[in-house]
Amino acid sequence: MKKRLLLYFLLVPLFALSQKKMTVAKDGSGDYQTVQAALDAVPLSNKKPVYIFIKSGIYKEKLHLDSSKNFVTLQGENKFTAILTYDDHTGKLSAKGDTINTRSSWSFIVKADNFKAIDLTFQNDAGFSAGQAVAMESDGDKAAFFNCRFIGNQDVLFTNSATSRQYYEHCYIEGTTDFIFGAATVWFDQCHIHSKKNSHVTAASTPPEKKFGYVFNDCILTGDTSLHNVSLGRPWRPSSAVVYLHCFIGPHIRAEGWSNWNNTDNYKAARYAEYLNYGAGANPAARLNWTRQLSGEEAKEYTIKNVLGDWSPRP
Repeated sequence: MKKRLLLYFLLVPLFALSQKKMTVAKDGSGDYQTVQAALDAVPLSNKKPVYIFIKSGIYKEKLHLDSSKNFVTLQGENKFTAILTYDDHTGKLSAKGDTINTRSSWSFIVKADNFKAIDLTFQNDAGFSAGQAVAMESDGDKAAFFNCRFIGNQDVLFTNSATSRQYYEHCYIEGTTDFIFGAATVWFDQCHIHSKKNSHVTAASTPPEKKFGYVFNDCILTGDTSLHNVSLGRPWRPSSAVVYLHCFIGPHIRAEGWSNWNNTDNYKAARYAEYLNYGAGANPAARLNWTRQLSGEEAKEYTIKNVLGDWSPRP
């Protein structure tokens, strides 16, 4: 995996030399002092790669990338010091006087296709008890995140849109309740998933016509030391699909593994499965009877190519 990341980071500067390049720096040493100003400079109906380098700093901005501003790559100077953050949450009033809900609480919304992010932190710092507060809402098709951090509490990463394919490699994602949620088809590769409350990691809403929903491959699931009753997921909609393959599952995950959706019937059509997970929270014998352990032959179907189709997110 480190070799893949190194290859990607070596390719990005070469890519940037021949394409439109912008630098964002809070101190004025770049082309723009705000990230939104750089995003605004991307042409509408864009068809050429655009590379935006973001110098270290805390950028408190509510960011929006228009649906026609495709082929944008953002790269931070350092994932721990290049931080894109905002603090909207459900119940808060917007500047226009509207009451914010989950769909409008995002710190950053990406509606464009072919978006890439590298070495950045996406954050919603509304607070532990603020309710739904999205850090990143990713709506476009073919979105890829490498070595990024997603920081917040409830509803941190919204992988929205049933037509969206997304890829996360070597990312850190933390939260409290349903902090990875949505209808997109998503592959998580060697990511670190950290729970901060006895609640639910995922709330997928995969439509029934989609064979794959969330696939966690070779990931690490940890939790705060006080936790002991976290579920791997609950089905936001019937037919939700979530699979964990070769993942380390810590002791914070409950023995039965999963949860239904507030005692509704959603679980009856849910497609929840695991394969060769390990760790104190990996307990196949105790799992709920409507979830499955995949056979070796079934597990072979879970490849990046099968899940993401004709799109290859890796360099």
